[in-house]
Amino acid sequence: MRFVWAVAAFVLAALMIATGIAQRTVFQGPKSETTAITGTADTSYTLIDGAVLNRHTGSQTLRAAAEGTIFAAYGRTDDLKAWLADAEYTAVTLDGAHHVTSTVVEPTDAAQAQHRNPAGSDLWLDQFTQDDILIQHLQLPATMSVLVATDGTQPAPARVSVTWPLQTATPWAGPLIVGGGILMAIGVFLYILGIRRLRRSRGPRRKALPPLPETESVDLSVEASDKGVISAGRTRTRAVTGRRRSFAVIPVLAVSSLLFAGCSADAWPQLGTTPTPTPTATVVDPGSVQPPAVTQPQAERILSHIAGTVAKADDGNDAALAATRLDGAALAERRTNYTLRGKIAKEAALPAIPAGGLKVVLPQAYEGWPRMVMLIAEQKSADTVTSNVMMIAQKDPWSPYKLSYVGQLEAERLPEVAPAYVGATAVQPDSSFLVMPPGGIAAAYADVIDKGDKSAHAAEFDTANDVFLAGVAAKRNEQLAEFNKTASKTGRLTFAAAAGSQAPLALATLESGAIVAVTVNETETAKPTNREAVVKLENNPRVKALTGVKESQTGFITTYSDQLFFYVPGVGAGDAKIRLLGYSSNILGAKVVSK
Repeated sequence: MRFVWAVAAFVLAALMIATGIAQRTVFQGPKSETTAITGTADTSYTLIDGAVLNRHTGSQTLRAAAEGTIFAAYGRTDDLKAWLADAEYTAVTLDGAHHVTSTVVEPTDAAQAQHRNPAGSDLWLDQFTQDDILIQHLQLPATMSVLVATDGTQPAPARVSVTWPLQTATPWAGPLIVGGGILMAIGVFLYILGIRRLRRSRGPRRKALPPLPETESVDLSVEASDKGVISAGRTRTRAVTGRRRSFAVIPVLAVSSLLFAGCSADAWPQLGTTPTPTPTATVVDPGSVQPPAVTQPQAERILSHIAGTVAKADDGNDAALAATRLDGAALAERRTNYTLRGKIAKEAALPAIPAGGLKVVLPQAYEGWPRMVMLIAEQKSADTVTSNVMMIAQKDPWSPYKLSYVGQLEAERLPEVAPAYVGATAVQPDSSFLVMPPGGIAAAYADVIDKGDKSAHAAEFDTANDVFLAGVAAKRNEQLAEFNKTASKTGRLTFAAAAGSQAPLALATLESGAIVAVTVNETETAKPTNREAVVKLENNPRVKALTGVKESQTGFITTYSDQLFFYVPGVGAGDAKIRLLGYSSNILGAKVVSK
């Protein structure tokens, strides 16, 4: 019966091993699928839609071939289409039958069609360039697309393909092969037991010794081997050796099966438990907002580009270069600084824009333009840690993000804001949902600067903890005292503050409030009080450099630009007041008082 079970084990083991090997060889399908993208030789751009990229599950491998430099970038589909709105391009999409199709999309105004170099756009989440052939592994969702081009003027690469890995896992191949090996080892074991039992059932089969001659005596000193006697000990050794060789087959078969089946994890079933979702607090309803303007890595890259460009402009006092990445008061202040540094050897440069260290990224949740992002970056030196709060804005899909507001963060407590992957809504200048509309904050704060506690708006601001107000008051008192030492009887020094011309930028917080950036212009006016007196600029090289004169019978007006960041509570915040978060103040200009 043991022989029957052994044969059955051999047959079943052979079937299992053969089936497992077949699953890993002849029955295993292709490991990847490639789709060629058919483009046209006339368009400079090829846009591969996210639906095409996600035609199969898993990662995507993009391949493009052409002579020269090949460019590829990916981003949100809506952003890519907006960038291509005024250009002719090839759109690669899926039709109703799930087939890949290519169509040429004409620009809205064919007469105004543009051919821009796509490299370096702030809209791209990432970009790649290679010569002659480009191979890039991607993992993009359906909401993102890929742009393939060269330099924007030459035709896009005609040989483009997308490859996806296919699911070729054979989870039962490993168990079948290993199980077959174990079953074969059991069959060998049963076969050996059957042979042993068969031999024992027949009993001993020893051959009798030949009779000795009667006249011959037995000499005990003669060795048994010399007498022709078969040694039982040697036969026993051969039997033991034979059994050891038989049993050695078992580990050999088991190890061979394990080596074949254990080559890859996809030959085994995955027994991991399915994670159970747990409820978490919802920040906002994802279906009720638009996607954020930028991602965290995108914001880091944009800030790095802004900082690098401004640093280069600072080195060469290049206002035109600075204008490619600065706007509003931030640009106006640097233009003035470049003028001063060109005329005053000891004039220091304005603080550098931080190139990294982002701690907070609050993008506007908006698909259109213009769009804005608030950033807070931290810089560490040997002994101090400083933080800068910034507002960057993009005017249209083709313009780079520009730094509009920048200041040093002074507040120890910041309002709660949405995470970067959610974003925030922009608050309009005339919004009635805040204790004060963003458009009125600059004028109200300027009134507080001039009048202090006597201002009608003093109660609306947290003046007790406002370091900027205290600094302005101290500076004005110091300047007035210095002026009166020599000109108290012949001249007069006055101060005034007014809202700047730059529009406010505001983003909502989670507390129904908003972070608002505004500009306030402060002016210092020095005038003589009689016709014979003149105002001299002996200790004011800045005004002298900006006006080009040393003295004036009519006086001088010096303007300073204040970039201010406030937290403005919502109307339901009770007694909460408007708090200053950060600021920067620099000279903006100077002129001679007209007669």
